[in-house]
Amino acid sequence: MDFNRRVFMQGAAAAAASMATPHGLAADVLKIGYVSPQTGPLAPFGEADKWVIEQMKTAFKGGLSVGGIKYDVQIVLKDSQSNPNRAGEVANDLILKDKVALVLTAGTPETANPVSDACELNEVPCISSVVPWQPWFFGRKGDPAKGFSHTYHMFWGLEDVIANFTNGWKSVATNKKVGGLFPNDGDGNAWGDKELGFPKPLAAMGYSLTDPGRFQNGTQDFSAQIAAFKRDGVEIVTGVVIPPDAKTFLTQARQQGFKPKVITLGKALLFPGAIEALGDLGHGLTTEVWWSPSHPFTSSLTNQSAKALAEAYETGAKKQWTQPIGFAHALFEVAADSLKRAKSLKSADLRDAVAATSLNTVVGPVKWGGPGPMKNVSKTPLVLGQWIKGTKHKVELVIINNEAAKSIPTGGTMSLI
Repeated sequence: MDFNRRVFMQGAAAAAASMATPHGLAADVLKIGYVSPQTGPLAPFGEADKWVIEQMKTAFKGGLSVGGIKYDVQIVLKDSQSNPNRAGEVANDLILKDKVALVLTAGTPETANPVSDACELNEVPCISSVVPWQPWFFGRKGDPAKGFSHTYHMFWGLEDVIANFTNGWKSVATNKKVGGLFPNDGDGNAWGDKELGFPKPLAAMGYSLTDPGRFQNGTQDFSAQIAAFKRDGVEIVTGVVIPPDAKTFLTQARQQGFKPKVITLGKALLFPGAIEALGDLGHGLTTEVWWSPSHPFTSSLTNQSAKALAEAYETGAKKQWTQPIGFAHALFEVAADSLKRAKSLKSADLRDAVAATSLNTVVGPVKWGGPGPMKNVSKTPLVLGQWIKGTKHKVELVIINNEAAKSIPTGGTMSLI
């Protein structure tokens, strides 16, 4: 190529770039923001995200058509660092600097709530998950009569986790005395709430609850809680704690001679890594199961069954499957489906497409404005699982009660620790 022609080509390219959209991107790039805890105490919730995003780069390789225009898809991942303030900051960066069309977020109220709030304020569509709907909705001061305009959520609720935990407890012999571990955070305050949380339904079912009060995440001493549980003859321990706190509590309970028959905790016992770190303290613990290879659902995007998706993760990431894989994947399913149906990338058009979603995903059906508890909430099914010594892996999560979601098969029954 001669020199003059090369200069002309470079000049033309520069001119084309300068005619790009105001934020310096060619008009044919569509950006999706994703915020999750990649670091900090909640990092296990975000552990599978990079793998899922790599999978999505393949799924979106040919681009996406929105309103008849073909766009290249770019996914921008931000780390909330398990910190609500940081989550809000990176959400604002995605909206104001990266100019994303849509934000996806997952992984406890500490990430999803501030991200949803930033999107609601800036009128950018947001789809969130992996937070029970009450801490997401009421934790953000949602008004049941109005709901939210730009933020939509897909997950189960406290009523589902209470049903699953108690379904399991009813299947074994205990004295019905329950000890609660409810930290001073979005989940703990919702789970321990006298009206919305565990106290009321437990009392109605004849369980007595010992709640020694809120504690700070990262606490190093559970002696007060253990003493209260021993005093009241507690045989069942429940609550919602971060993985490091579960380890501290379980270790100190053993040291102090407190041996409950059942330990069913939300959050802390979801991940194989956390259970492995507990050694023999981890065997027999029970927890909620929101997604597993046994779930009878298929991805609308890749046509993978839940089992195939989990196997692909184990092969690709060289790690044991973990529950958030399904929901990270399903967020992109709903995003892709909404974008394809949107009239344009305008915020209102995309928001309307999200709101009109009715899609069978790898975590189950997602539909807003339907039978859900709030117009912005689509509920997904929940079952109960127990950790046992594994054959393929060191520990394995077996579904032991499916009374709340019969379509999901069980692999065993609940046994006392």
